[in-house]
Amino acid sequence: MSEKNLLPELAAYLYSFSDAENGRTPSERELAEHFRVSRGQIRETLAILEAMRIVERRAKSGIYLTTRTASVDALALFAKAGLPLDPVQIYETVELRKIHEIKAAELASARATEENFARLREILARSELRLAAGEGLAEEDCDFHLEIVRATQNQVFYRICSVYYAMGERRLPIYFSDPARGAKSNAEHIQIYEALVRRDANLAQALMSAHLQGVESYWKGLISGRQDGVEPARQD
Repeated sequence: MSEKNLLPELAAYLYSFSDAENGRTPSERELAEHFRVSRGQIRETLAILEAMRIVERRAKSGIYLTTRTASVDALALFAKAGLPLDPVQIYETVELRKIHEIKAAELASARATEENFARLREILARSELRLAAGEGLAEEDCDFHLEIVRATQNQVFYRICSVYYAMGERRLPIYFSDPARGAKSNAEHIQIYEALVRRDANLAQALMSAHLQGVESYWKGLISGRQDGVEPARQD
């Protein structure tokens, strides 16, 4: 098994088979036997998980899960492995994503190149075709937002924001299963694009903030148990 495949599978296995009370997981030997790989390969993969603050290896004691202090990269790994994420961590990550993307809209207004604008137009054209076909915009939504981050010309910024979309990879298709939500999102994308083309940083930031408010409300709904992410009707 390759390291790329072992990493999420090992994280999922540790999560499933850790002691519910103290977080202790199976030993290196047991893990090597389960995955049919060498103990050296398990040890190397555990080192990555430890760097991501998913596990802690304690001398003469064993391996323990430490997921509550996990890095943002680790949260993305959990999402890819299909593991449940802590609701508070999800909301805090969504909040952080909003802060980053509003700043990205400001920077992109000044730094975006014609190549960035061309890619944004291509994404918007794809979005129109998918909407016309009654399909969701999960891929196009991710591409649109990350292209704006790419337009900041800051690769570290881009890598950070890419993690947020890795975390939402399983949820985005569900979010965009509502055609009305997709149409509304696309209309807002067009407005953001037009503000960027005009190099209007203030308007681009305001539009991005309003646009991401809907995402924030959606996740609030999920966390509070309303699976559609819609606020309940007021009873006046």
